Amino acid sequence: MQRRERTRHLIELGGLVQKAGLVDLADDDRATIYGALLELVGRARNGDGGDTLALWKRRGKRAFDAEADDKEAAAGAPDADEVGAANFATSGVL
Repeated sequence: MQRRERTRHLIELGGLVQKAGLVDLADDDRATIYGALLELVGRARNGDGGDTLALWKRRGKRAFDAEADDKEAAAGAPDADEVGAANFATSGVL
C-alpha cells in the first residue's frame, strides 16, 4: 500500500473510533482505547469469531445506513433562512 493510501486508511479508521463514541467514552485516553480494541479482538478470536464478526458487520451497516438516511432527510429539509423567507413572503406584510 502506498504511503498516501495508508495514511488515508489510518485516518478513516481513527474516524470510525471517534464516530463510535469510543474516544469520548475513554476520555481520549490512548491506553484505554487500545485496551478496548484488544478486548474486541480477543472476543472475536475466542469462541465463534465468525458469528461475532457477522454481528458487528450488521450493526455497522445499520449505523451507516441510518446515518445516510439522516443526512438525506436533513438535505431535503429547508434550512432556517429558507423557512423564514417563505414565511415572510406568505405573510402579506408587503
